[in-house]
Amino acid sequence: MPLLTDISRRKKIDYFFVNLPKSASILEIGAGSGWVGTYFRTNGYKNYIGLDLEGTADVIGDIKNVSSLPFKSNQFDVIIAFEVIEHVDLLEECRFFLKEGGLLMLTTPFPQMDWMCYLFEKIGLNQKRTSPHCNLTNIKKLPGFSTEKYNIVGFMGQWGIYRK
Repeated sequence: MPLLTDISRRKKIDYFFVNLPKSASILEIGAGSGWVGTYFRTNGYKNYIGLDLEGTADVIGDIKNVSSLPFKSNQFDVIIAFEVIEHVDLLEECRFFLKEGGLLMLTTPFPQMDWMCYLFEKIGLNQKRTSPHCNLTNIKKLPGFSTEKYNIVGFMGQWGIYRK
C-alpha cells in the first residue's frame, strides 16, 4: 500500500469515527478495497453496508440508480464517501438515503491541488485513481447540508462532516 494512503487511512479513523455510535446504521459509498468495512466489523459496528460498482462490497450497484438499490429513503444515520465525490455528484442521493439529522462524511482532493495528487500517484506515494476526477469541487459548504467540521488536510485534500 502506498505510504500516504496508509497514513491517510489511520488519520481518517481518528477524524471521522472516534465518536460514531456502534449502533449507527452506516452506508459507505465506494467501498473499494474494503478497509472501512474491515475497521467497522473489527470494532463492533453491526449496521455497516458497503456499496460499490464492482468488487467485494456488500452491495454491488450504482448510487446514481437509486431505484435499483435495496435501501429505503431516510435509512442511514451515516453515509461515508471517501474519495468518491470527485468522480460523481452524489449529494442528492445522499440526502435521499440519510435520516433527518444524519451525517455525511466526505473526503476529496482540493480542486486546485489535484495535479499534486496525480503526481503522487505516478511516483507511488498515493493509490491510483480508478476513474477520472471529473467532478472536482470545494466541499466547504454543501447544498442541503450544514457543515459540522471541515478541514484542508496536507494542503491537498478536503475532509468534511455534514448534517442533513
